[in-house]
Order: sequence, then C-alpha cells, then structure tokens
Amino acid sequence: MSRTPDVILYTDGACSGNPGPGGWAVILKHPATNTVKKLSGGEADTTNNRMEMSAVIKGLQALRGEKPLRVHLVSDSEYVIKGLTEWLTGWIKNNWRRGKKAGAPPVKNLDLWQTLHALSQEHIMSYEYVRGHTGHPENEECDRMAVAAIESVRSRT
Repeated sequence: MSRTPDVILYTDGACSGNPGPGGWAVILKHPATNTVKKLSGGEADTTNNRMEMSAVIKGLQALRGEKPLRVHLVSDSEYVIKGLTEWLTGWIKNNWRRGKKAGAPPVKNLDLWQTLHALSQEHIMSYEYVRGHTGHPENEECDRMAVAAIESVRSRT
C-alpha cells in the first residue's frame, strides 16, 4: 500500500459448532489520531463464515458518514479476502451465481455478500490476509473478543 490508510480494520469471526452460536469482533484504528474503537457481537445460530463477514460489515458500517476513506482490511478469513478480491466480480457478472451455466447455484451467504459489496464500494479498500492464531496482536485480540461474544450469546439463551 503506497499511502497510509485512514483506517485499519481488523476483524475476526468465531463459531462454536458450525453452525452454532457465533461471535464477531472488530478493531478500528485511525493511524493519524491513534484512536481505537472496538466492537463485537454475536448470533445464536450461525456459521463461521457468516461471522467473519459480519465483522467486516459491522466495521464498515461504523465508518458511515466518514467517506470515502482509505480502509485497510486485515482478516484471517481467506473466504472474506478472496471473496472481495477474486470472486466478487465473477459472482456479480453471473447474477450472484457460482457459475456461468443456467441453473448454477446461488452464492452462499448472498445477503451478506451483497451488503459487504455495497459497503466496500463506499471506500478505497485494500486487503491483507493474516494467518490466524499466529501471534498477530490485533487478530488475537479480535479472536478473544469474538469468543467472548459467543459466551455472551450463550448466557442469553
């Protein structure tokens, strides 16, 4: 990335069982001001991929009214990173289907992909994949927050 981002968006999602109760977490860092905002939440019955996507969506939604920004997304989800950087264009071209042929199955998690696509168009995005559970400080913190969100969901049910 050639310029310092306005915001670095660290995200993670977790699920206990797949499907099962899940949690998502976001750390938003503004390098110019050194401010940090943390968000988390969860759902009672979801999947890991949905929580990974929800984290990015919640992070981008928190930036509403501050656009367009240079946003650098850091995620340990290959599904999210590859979806946004490699697969999305083809899905849109194929009317949100996973192939060109008639009758090709629709994209999984279509509701979230459409929301994520719309939100990502509001900013100048760059992407970074980090391997999970390897000591990356913000990724580890997001993981702890997402797991805590699962426990919070469990305590409400």
